[in-house]
Amino acid sequence: MQHLTPRQAYDFLQANSDAILVDVRSEIEHLFVGHPKGAILIPWVDGADWDINPNFVAQVKKAASLNRPVVLFCRSGQRSVDAGQVLERAGLENVYNMLHGFEGDLDHFHQRSVVNGWRFDGLPWLQT
Repeated sequence: MQHLTPRQAYDFLQANSDAILVDVRSEIEHLFVGHPKGAILIPWVDGADWDINPNFVAQVKKAASLNRPVVLFCRSGQRSVDAGQVLERAGLENVYNMLHGFEGDLDHFHQRSVVNGWRFDGLPWLQT
């Protein structure tokens, strides 16, 4: 799995129109915190008990169809690494992890989006 900063991920997506951007966060995070424009929501863990989505691999394979590049992101970059490793073990070859995720790392006041991440970099996003 290759790792890209948010800016590199954005540039990669712009240069590779067949690539897909997959939000592996929960549905609540996707809806209420926001998400990059064009992101597809396929939660890695979700629900009341934060269970791993048993259909995750199948859903990503369906979205990626003919082995399109898959760029994964989460809040800060850890869940997407775990999800990416599972995808690679399932045979996907073009898997990328977005470092720092959508909200980025915590600062010394325990706040996000002030150190790094997609939103910090000023990349296009929506809140629905």
